[in-house]
Amino acid sequence: MPYPAASTVGGVRHAPRMALHLHGTLLPDGTTRDLWLVGDRVTFRPPAETAETVADGGFLLPGLVDLHTHPGLRADGGFDVDALAAHRDAGVAVLRCPGLDGPVPPELRASPELPRLVTAGAWLAWSGLSAHADFHTVVDDLVGAAVREAGAGDGWCKVMADWDFEAAPVPLELLRATTEAVHAAGGRIAAHCQSAQGSLNAARAGVDSIEHGMAMPAEAIPLMAAHGTAYVPTLTTFGKSAPWRAQRGLDRDVLWQEGHRTMITRAREAHEAGVTVLAGTDSLPHGDVVREVEWLIEAGLPADAAIGAASWRARQWLGLPGLEEGGLADVTVYDADPRHDAAALRRPNRIILRGRVVR
Repeated sequence: MPYPAASTVGGVRHAPRMALHLHGTLLPDGTTRDLWLVGDRVTFRPPAETAETVADGGFLLPGLVDLHTHPGLRADGGFDVDALAAHRDAGVAVLRCPGLDGPVPPELRASPELPRLVTAGAWLAWSGLSAHADFHTVVDDLVGAAVREAGAGDGWCKVMADWDFEAAPVPLELLRATTEAVHAAGGRIAAHCQSAQGSLNAARAGVDSIEHGMAMPAEAIPLMAAHGTAYVPTLTTFGKSAPWRAQRGLDRDVLWQEGHRTMITRAREAHEAGVTVLAGTDSLPHGDVVREVEWLIEAGLPADAAIGAASWRARQWLGLPGLEEGGLADVTVYDADPRHDAAALRRPNRIILRGRVVR
């Protein structure tokens, strides 16, 4: 297998890299073996060229994934590179960004030193919603806008199924028509849900992922299982605000806390029903997807399911290969097995992104 050719990214020419060799226990299957990273690919066949051994022992995990994060655009119009770097330094190799203020600069998307990005375009808010936020892109034609956003980026669009606990959500018929149109065009749709009716409408419409689901009723769970809808509860961001909201005690704070408790319950119920539950932080500081894994474990998911929600299962759901022949060269190495000690995820001793050693 030859070295990869030199490449040009963002106008900067990168020299070919030496192949990397790792030996350890691969997760999730638990086999101990050797693998090599040649360019940005995994192989279990020793390359003809000399390879540098960068890990000898430990547990090899496919690079972490944050399924709901907003590195976003700064007020001055520049992309927040520091946010991307914070994810990378925590061992996060892939980010799904369901809602951005603008397009990702090509040089950042292709940078060999930053996480891979899966974007879902703008926050699309139907103009008929009774409440929405300033950062939403308000549209009259939700169906057409969703199809365009999915086609313009990485195949995803982000739709607001609602925008408050009590405000009226997008009508089921419109949300279903939007979902069907996006699917017909080969795209996938993520739905922001806070209210009970908004969550239920999203489950009935068959969206690809429900984000948050703060007041999600139990009857939504079997619908999600039947439609293959994933659940990204983002427990981290709501958990961070729960203490001060408890102290303040306004009516909205009470709803917020009730919503957080509901999300914890639904995460466990969804997993038990066979729904794909995934890890997304939607929170600052960036790079803390491990806290989301911990929240999922606290919610009642088995440790391997919670870790998979931020690693191998998340990558599979996004269509990104893990530690398999021809897989992507994102590997994080730990001394301890995180399936038995989730805190080990905070102590990586080797982070490799796109075939390059980060640390």
